Amino acid sequence: MASKDTKFIFITGGVVSSLGKGLASAALGACLQARGYKVRLRKLDPYLNVDPGTMSPIQHGEVFVTDDGAETDLDLGHYERFTGVAARQGDNVTTGRIYSEVLAKERRGDYLGATVQVIPHVTDMIKEFIGSYAGEEDFMLCEIGGTVGDIESLPFLEAIRQFRNEVGAARSLFMHCTLLPYIPTAGELKTKPTQHSVKELLSVGIQPDILLCRADRDIPEGERRKIAQFCNVKPSRVIAGLDVDTIYRVPISYHNEGLDREVLSYFGLPYESEPDLSLWEEIAQRVREPEGTVRVGFVGKYVSLPDAYKSIIEALNHGGIANRVKVSLEWVDAEEVESTEDLAGMLGQYNALLVGPGFGVRGSEGKIRAARYARENKLPYLGICFGMQMAVIEAARNLVGLEGASSTEFGPCDNPVVGLMTEWSKGNRVERRDGKSDLGGTMRLGAYECVLQPGSQVREIYGKDMISERHRHRYEVNVNYREAFEKAGLRFSGMSPDGVLPEIVEYPDHPWFVGVQFHPELKSKPFDPHPLFTSFVKAALDQSRLV
Repeated sequence: MASKDTKFIFITGGVVSSLGKGLASAALGACLQARGYKVRLRKLDPYLNVDPGTMSPIQHGEVFVTDDGAETDLDLGHYERFTGVAARQGDNVTTGRIYSEVLAKERRGDYLGATVQVIPHVTDMIKEFIGSYAGEEDFMLCEIGGTVGDIESLPFLEAIRQFRNEVGAARSLFMHCTLLPYIPTAGELKTKPTQHSVKELLSVGIQPDILLCRADRDIPEGERRKIAQFCNVKPSRVIAGLDVDTIYRVPISYHNEGLDREVLSYFGLPYESEPDLSLWEEIAQRVREPEGTVRVGFVGKYVSLPDAYKSIIEALNHGGIANRVKVSLEWVDAEEVESTEDLAGMLGQYNALLVGPGFGVRGSEGKIRAARYARENKLPYLGICFGMQMAVIEAARNLVGLEGASSTEFGPCDNPVVGLMTEWSKGNRVERRDGKSDLGGTMRLGAYECVLQPGSQVREIYGKDMISERHRHRYEVNVNYREAFEKAGLRFSGMSPDGVLPEIVEYPDHPWFVGVQFHPELKSKPFDPHPLFTSFVKAALDQSRLV
């Protein structure tokens, strides 16, 4: 259970989804950090999947991976990018995982013959999760996924209601995010959706302490008082969540609206002094006033939903912040690259190409064509995970001369230069998988070390010999082909410490061509841009000056 000093902030949402609960949670965490407090953020997701690992990126967005190998909701990426606090397995839980653990305990007989019910068994498990490993933090911010009124959210809302009764109002705060729509024909913001949302929350026994109202304009004092009166909160605790030109202004915006002040006031903590938000001011200024623009073509298969690549988008923006330029990211459907007869017309307009992660054969030939175009035309190229594998297959076919070179992910082939991992080391244990393993949670997940080759481009980029990066994949480049590749000019510049698993490839005679098996985007932050993305954007900038 949590330390008696940790204070809990529960963030719920109503009216509609996509109100920005995750960003609000992350921004509030950043503001509290700026005041000297230790924070940790958690996400409670109501869906029945055990984790998002098997969910389509087009439905759910990207899967964010932690150092300890958890496949989590993309909001944990926001948490890390805004606070720098590395997320853990225990910072994301779903209804599926809660029920799995409850049923496992029932099968073991842990409930001593009791009838297993949502209350108390499921809610007790949720409360146990909320309070777990909360010892050093001053604030634990817990975001409840979904919207109030969803059937699947009810056990979580009941659990946080019970949690407040157990720890007391002095240690728990309910913050509710709602929508204040502006109706042009009426010429005013409408408060009724917020009133109904709070009424729905009250029906499950939760009275919000702070309302965060998303709006596209300031809330007039009359509407603020009306909301406060009908929703039983102080007028000063009706906070406007205003639209901003960059998400990295959100901490500044919420502080200006008084969010962190009202949180501290609620808990009886001093709030008179101003937090140091100069770091966020500098980041926002660089985003708003770039000194140039580079165009990056992103070749992917989930381009209909940019959230499928959320961390990559943000990491590119961080690289732009580091280089004081705007990264104009333009989506290129891998299947269109596969079928076009004018490849130069499609790809030659960009200053750099990025081929992202993905699964399955669809779009793979387009990604292979993109890698070849970048190699032959000396265009900066960053291949991430699947993007590295496609670059290796391209080299196998067109440089090494291996006919039928491919990945066993697509079926049997003559030269499996990329194949299914069946065994690898994780710390002091050996992980084993086969083609019949479950899809969920069976990949190489989490942080692994990589040794960088002396004199390589990536060794210069990172500035050290050993790195640790996060992984999420089942297939690996086959190390048995290493000698043939290196004779053809493709250098294996990063390897696992045991020398078995290729982690990075590069072309020494190319201005900037790097493929990585891991996901560097997961560790990039606006105030600490990842060195690979900083260098990649710099290469794109150099390329733009040649045109």
